[in-house]
Amino acid sequence: MDILVKKGALSHTRLAQIPQAPLSQGEARLRVDLFSLTANNVTYGAAGDQLGYWRFFPSPEEGWGRAPCWGFATVSESLVPEIRAGERVYGFLPMSDQVVLGPGPRRNGAFSDTAPHRQGLAPVYNSYVFTSGDRLYAPDTEALQALFRPLFTTSFLIDDVMAEAGFFGARQIVMSSASSKTAYAAAERLSARRAVRVIGLTSPANTAFTSGLGVYDSVLSYDGLEGLDASEPAVFIDFAGNGQVREAVHGRLEGALRYSCAVGVTHWDAPRPGGPLRGPQPEMFFAPDVARKRIAEWGLAGFAERTGDAWDAFLPFAARTTSLAERHGLEAAGQVFSDLASGRARPADGHVIRLD
Repeated sequence: MDILVKKGALSHTRLAQIPQAPLSQGEARLRVDLFSLTANNVTYGAAGDQLGYWRFFPSPEEGWGRAPCWGFATVSESLVPEIRAGERVYGFLPMSDQVVLGPGPRRNGAFSDTAPHRQGLAPVYNSYVFTSGDRLYAPDTEALQALFRPLFTTSFLIDDVMAEAGFFGARQIVMSSASSKTAYAAAERLSARRAVRVIGLTSPANTAFTSGLGVYDSVLSYDGLEGLDASEPAVFIDFAGNGQVREAVHGRLEGALRYSCAVGVTHWDAPRPGGPLRGPQPEMFFAPDVARKRIAEWGLAGFAERTGDAWDAFLPFAARTTSLAERHGLEAAGQVFSDLASGRARPADGHVIRLD
């Protein structure tokens, strides 16, 4: 069984039966155990055509897609000598009860899916890590790993890029969709440096939660942007992708804005910018490209060590600020995805779907 998402109308989901063919030589079937759903998954759907996210798990139905998520799965059947039934992995999964992969060689405790339809896509999404040797894996924190691990990697890289660039000469970093987990994970990293002020922008309904996180120096609602200090050099990190908000922030900070970074599309149904904005034009932040650069510079082991150390420091904060909301079954997954796409989900909740 699978959850299908209507392209261009992401709040519409439905349960579908996609026939599973017998395995071919070189394939492995995995039983999906649990996965998380956050605003990040909505971004995958919103950028599905632009960045290829719909291609990871093709749908047989025109106009409907299989939105990817992150979680854990167990090998149930394998025609790959190096992959054994019963082994467990962490990686990119569909909202489905099972998935067929084409594992490549087993290296460094992981393998990459070599299926033809996934060639040319970002390698970081094709990698599956065996839990038996995973530096970040701990059985008692699986839910938090599924929730924050992919988001935290993006946040870690945002912080890294900003620090390497000397924050582009800014004294303040302004973040939209500040109540989203990727944004406040990045804010947690940035605020720990004490080098710049971190300002969060969010909806009026989420200002109390966002302020209570303790990682923003101040939090403003979208209808209070006059509170932004236009006299201080600034960087804008846009997780919302809302054209009206982006235009308003650029207009307010025009002379002070040193750099504008587009990360997410949590406001997937909001208007997009229609033309050039005041100040520097937004540059797309694509985490897989930044990760590939850092792995080339630090080596795979060095990258794993640095992200692992940062993750260890972040995990207590994640546990303290997140109310785990575990649901069971694919029907529940469809409802949660719809709530996230419609903006009905509470930011404090960490949604995990268990199928095991």
